[in-house]
Amino acid sequence: MTNSHLKFHHFGLAVRRPDEARKFVGSLGYQFGDSVLDPAQNVHLQLCTHASHPAVEIIWPGPTAGPIAKLTERHTSGIIYHLCYETDNLSAALAGLEAAGLSAICISPPQPAPLFGGRPVSFYNVVGMGLVEILE
Repeated sequence: MTNSHLKFHHFGLAVRRPDEARKFVGSLGYQFGDSVLDPAQNVHLQLCTHASHPAVEIIWPGPTAGPIAKLTERHTSGIIYHLCYETDNLSAALAGLEAAGLSAICISPPQPAPLFGGRPVSFYNVVGMGLVEILE
């Protein structure tokens, strides 16, 4: 069964510091968007786009300790820890996951995302798959 309400948007790469990640994706020809601080998540974010490769969001810890800081302490070289999908209908997208026999547990309900011009994002633990961000 295909979930037509979800379209791949980007990989989420958590790093301790962004310089090495920028160097790597830059060497592949990625373009860098502005970096922003998301105070709700206490992280710095930068979206990197490419004409033919999937987008990569570089995420690094904010000014105080938070969940990403703990993740990057455990994975000092960085880790792709979420996938992001875009939807124009969150309810239908979640219903599509359920119809496919998947359990999506809400970790963070929709809230405005500074990186995406205030568009809502929410996070779900899709059992057996991992962390999925949904961008509306």
